[in-house]
Amino acid sequence: MNKKKLTIASGVILAVSALYFSGVLPQWHRAQPAQTIHLSGNIEAHESVLSFNGLQARVVQLPFNEGQWVSKGTVLAVVDQQELIQQVAVAAAGVAVQRSQLDMARENVAASRKTVEADLATVAQRKLDLERSQALQHQGFLATAALDNAATALKQARAQLDRDRALALVAQRSVKVAQAGVHSGEQTEQLSRIMASYATLAAPFDGVVLTRQAELGEVVAPGTPVITLADLDHVWLRAYLNETDLGRVRLGQEVAITSDSFPGQRFSGKLSFIAAKAEFTPRSVETHAERVTLVYRVKIDIDNRDRKFVPGMPADAVLAVARP
Repeated sequence: MNKKKLTIASGVILAVSALYFSGVLPQWHRAQPAQTIHLSGNIEAHESVLSFNGLQARVVQLPFNEGQWVSKGTVLAVVDQQELIQQVAVAAAGVAVQRSQLDMARENVAASRKTVEADLATVAQRKLDLERSQALQHQGFLATAALDNAATALKQARAQLDRDRALALVAQRSVKVAQAGVHSGEQTEQLSRIMASYATLAAPFDGVVLTRQAELGEVVAPGTPVITLADLDHVWLRAYLNETDLGRVRLGQEVAITSDSFPGQRFSGKLSFIAAKAEFTPRSVETHAERVTLVYRVKIDIDNRDRKFVPGMPADAVLAVARP
């Protein structure tokens, strides 16, 4: 009996060995590579953290709560701007004064030009008078004293011309000073208006109020987050692809998205990003064995026109293995 069993066992071993060395047995145990890749991750969205730049003031308007939808351009928060409005008014009044001074300076330039023109005519006339007096005196028809008076009159006219020309230069410089004053005043007014515009926070896009970090009546410092707005029209699934699967996917390929929040429903997505550098699986993964695995972060854009997906929601993705 023992010999019979031994003979049977030996036969089995020989048969298995023959199959192994012939290459048949490995084919039985060689697993076919999966034709799909399954990934899990969380939904993310573009978020904009809004704050009052360069202002420290009290919040006087905060009309929206967390979870409410807002349209692009909607006013989300306003701080007290009484002082800012006053600064704009003062700056505008200063510009008006500077412009008035510029107008006066230009009028002075025009008047000084006319004065210089009159002085030139006077000098020309006094020069003719002197020439006539010299001719008469040479002929003996004019006394020396009269000739001296004509010469003095010409000298005085030229002196007056020099003075008025100097005043004309001063008037021209006054115009430049006034122009600089207007320019400076306009810059001050523009800056004050810009600062006043900072008192209002408006939605940069259609979205949902994700968090409201400030409260009505609170004094907020410059740069302090007030509202975080999420753009749910453009969401994506953040997941991690094993290094061994990196060559089996392609950017732009279609992806099927599912979520426990929507049983039985499938959503379309597209692989839009694959990190260029590998990293260890994030600590949020439960097992240590998975955490020490090298993976590549991927981004899968999701068609969220119905706005069902929100940031933080877990979801799964199925990618068909791309053909080489």
